[in-house]
Amino acid sequence: MILLDEKAPALIAAAAANDPVAAAPVPADLQATDSITRALGDSLKNMSASDLKAVVTGENTFIRDALHELMELTVAFLPKLLIAIVILWLGMRLVKMLKRLIIKALEKKNAEPSLTTFLGSLIDVLFKAMVIIMAMDVIGIKATSFIALLGAMGLAIGMALQGTLQNFAGGVIILLMKPFKVDDYIECGEYKGYIKEIRIFHTIMRPFNGRTVIIPNSELATKSLINHTKEPQIRLDIVASVAYGTDLAKAKAVLWEVVKAEPLIKWDYKEPVIAVSELNSSSVDLTLWLWTTVEDYWTVWKSIREDIYIAFNNAGVEIPFPQVTVHNRIDSDRAHMALRTDHQHLPTSENEHLGTGN
Repeated sequence: MILLDEKAPALIAAAAANDPVAAAPVPADLQATDSITRALGDSLKNMSASDLKAVVTGENTFIRDALHELMELTVAFLPKLLIAIVILWLGMRLVKMLKRLIIKALEKKNAEPSLTTFLGSLIDVLFKAMVIIMAMDVIGIKATSFIALLGAMGLAIGMALQGTLQNFAGGVIILLMKPFKVDDYIECGEYKGYIKEIRIFHTIMRPFNGRTVIIPNSELATKSLINHTKEPQIRLDIVASVAYGTDLAKAKAVLWEVVKAEPLIKWDYKEPVIAVSELNSSSVDLTLWLWTTVEDYWTVWKSIREDIYIAFNNAGVEIPFPQVTVHNRIDSDRAHMALRTDHQHLPTSENEHLGTGN
């Protein structure tokens, strides 16, 4: 609605009738109007009577057009808004259910409590962010730039924490796949010992020397390792060496007596094996394959060697050791070099010239 002062009707009527008399000299008080009033007067002179009528009666106002546009936008936007609200409501409930299912699955696998809590929180944040982005897309808010920004931030953080993230990923793999567990005896590269604790970023190992070894999880997850205690039964390999010339049948009989006297050997799982395994430079090696439990492995490992030595000694079986044969040389008369003169040389043919190559 355009507000006009009390002298505006006379001006409007004069402009509408295009009466030069009506456009006669303006009173003195109108001569003092500002530039806005003069601009309004110029605009009104160029309007037709119908346009002026629409302006005065309010049939064509900016507010009415704005309200009309707002109503149209509201009618078009309201369904999208309702759909976005439904997506948010359902999405949040589904994320909550998914988080519970994953936590229950991890608990059934006896995963570490710290890993279960961390993965549950991570899944909750990621899936909620996905639901919010879906709702924004339904409303019409383009999330492309937002996703690109998050991707760039994630890349920068990943580059800065590359080693830490690798160790974290290795810890997750170890705790989920369980190639070894606490109290297992493993061997990985130069590391060998019992696992005492598995953490998110590193694993603590205790070797026989009583030291504490801290190994990054990325190394244990990506390299080959030997788990000596994965299975309940384990084979113990013992090498017993005898001297050359020893009666092998007698040596094997002595070894069988030692094996039969050991109560911790599991005959019901697999029978022991005794066979010649190597012919060394100074000994014949007999290898014993003995099966026992993981708990009794080191007990058998310590006792069986002592029993073999005692049995060989009592039976008169020679246990070899490295030997070196020394030959004494008897000195004889020293040899003397024959004297030669400058006239003694190899004979040459008649046409041969030394030093010329002919």
